[in-house]
Amino acid sequence: MNNPKPGRRPSAVALAYGAGDPAPKVVAKGMGLVADQIIERAKGAGVFVHESRELVALLMQVDLDRQIPPALYRAIAELLAWLYHVESAQAAGADAPPAPDTTRLLPPDPPVDTDAINH
Repeated sequence: MNNPKPGRRPSAVALAYGAGDPAPKVVAKGMGLVADQIIERAKGAGVFVHESRELVALLMQVDLDRQIPPALYRAIAELLAWLYHVESAQAAGADAPPAPDTTRLLPPDPPVDTDAINH
């Protein structure tokens, strides 16, 4: 996920979610050139990149190798469901569905509390 914005340094966060994991984890994050590399590597590996400035800002608060906080479960679940539909559409030779609007699923302005799940 990334948040490109003209005149601003891009930010990117990569998540991984494996079978048996209780929640997705932040496996890479960064700004500027690091963000560019995260995005480039994801695209090079065939991983879809979803752009959401608000979601990236919240995920940047999560420490590396830590699970996402419960406040973000619904937004991330919608993204995972979207990715499943994208992969199914590609396999069937159909057009990919539009990306979900995750901003409506994000918690209000206060920072995400990552202490409860990460420490």
